[in-house]
Amino acid sequence: MSTTTSTSPPRPLGCGPRRSAGSRAVSPIASLARPRGRDLSGPELQAFVAELADRPELWIHLVKHDATQRFYEELLSDDHLTAWLICWMNDHDTGFHDHDTSAGAVAIVGGCVHEDRLAIGGAPRNRAFAVGESFHFSPADIHRVRHVGSDPAVTLHAYSPPLQRMGAYAVAADGVLARHSVSSAVELRPLHISGQLGR
Repeated sequence: MSTTTSTSPPRPLGCGPRRSAGSRAVSPIASLARPRGRDLSGPELQAFVAELADRPELWIHLVKHDATQRFYEELLSDDHLTAWLICWMNDHDTGFHDHDTSAGAVAIVGGCVHEDRLAIGGAPRNRAFAVGESFHFSPADIHRVRHVGSDPAVTLHAYSPPLQRMGAYAVAADGVLARHSVSSAVELRPLHISGQLGR
């Protein structure tokens, strides 16, 4: 997959102008097979992103990379589902977070990302995912996703119900885990002990 460098500022997840449902053009992605009229489970979302991954003509023209932050492009939004394309480069890292009330799934379509699932009383459970692989998570799962490898990465994400808020986690010096509620319009990054977003 060829990549380009972004010449315009990347859009954080959920940012950018929104059109009303009545004025939004129908995306070809909306026709992909999925359950209708209800929220989707993690495995159903994983099937959806896997099918979307097999249709690069629907999203490959949107791939852009920026070294300073992840690049986001909303692909689909309705009452029960949102889908995003996210582009990653070196050191991009979400920090530990949950997805509040939304289940989710990720398909890797370029490069490699690493997922850590938070585990109490032990090290995080680590998994690396490369092109052609996917995974899903429940709203309650606390995980961290970060770019790995030398090549930029591209991932497809789906959330149901549509992602509105997330919980970002920081561990204080005394070991106390604290959850900070953040809008989906904020780009997740590891939290400082002080609880501020950023590195």
